[in-house]
Amino acid sequence: MGNTDWIDRNEYPFASHFFQTDAGKLHYVDEGRGEVVLMLHGNPAWSFLYRNLIKLLSPNYRCIAPDYIGFGLSDKPLDWDYLPEEHARHIEALIGHLGLKDITLVVGDWGGPIGMNYAVSHPHNVKRLIVMNTWAWPVNRDFHYVAFSTFMGGPIGRFLIRRFNFFAGTFMRVAFGDKNKLSPEAHQHYLRALPTEAERKGNYVFPKQIIASTPWLAQLWSRIGVLQDKPALFVWGMKDVAFREKELKQWQSVLPNSLTLRLNTVGHFVQEEAPQELGEAVTEFLRNKS
Repeated sequence: MGNTDWIDRNEYPFASHFFQTDAGKLHYVDEGRGEVVLMLHGNPAWSFLYRNLIKLLSPNYRCIAPDYIGFGLSDKPLDWDYLPEEHARHIEALIGHLGLKDITLVVGDWGGPIGMNYAVSHPHNVKRLIVMNTWAWPVNRDFHYVAFSTFMGGPIGRFLIRRFNFFAGTFMRVAFGDKNKLSPEAHQHYLRALPTEAERKGNYVFPKQIIASTPWLAQLWSRIGVLQDKPALFVWGMKDVAFREKELKQWQSVLPNSLTLRLNTVGHFVQEEAPQELGEAVTEFLRNKS
């Protein structure tokens, strides 16, 4: 894990836990007691993204927030492939290791497919779904995604991410609806979690996999119907440059037992940009769908 003196322990006051995987030690937060709320991050984030939600919910719920291998405080081996299905395998193993039952699954960005892969394989163990700005289906025919994946997952994009921490540095700020909502202090927690070129492989593999993982996404999405009766809450940043109204409607079509909160001024990182609105919506949803 290395030196963690850069972490503001007022912002992120959680004890560290580790789970040994075949790729290294996976770090996770495990705070509170009660019903399980499992929070899965995307790229280039880590469990820090969920700090406000964890602090809000942990007096009444057991909040689990892992960092995928290659992210946050987890190990970052250079000789691992970082494919999303491998991250999904680790999350499934962590759930089994901790014996988590009746899970409320909270997902955004790559947490969507990684979490939904578990949900469609173990629908009996997922009680509710909370979904923010994500997808879990093939997008290889959508130019919006093909163009992004081709550039950011290609030689130039990989170079920018590896050399200049471009995804955490530049793209993250671009993805906010209101750039002022990403404070310099919070931003440092994403930048400093990926300090060296050798530690950014997970960060630069993900963009290519938006298209390269099409077969995995297709088999995942083919089973999504097993979740159609699950209570779901969508909290959607409407100014997201990545996931739009179009993607929200696709989710709503397969999860009809749902409520939707549209945040008209918010971008991609709902957890960071609108923690109060998210917290209020999640608290009410958990209370009413118990």
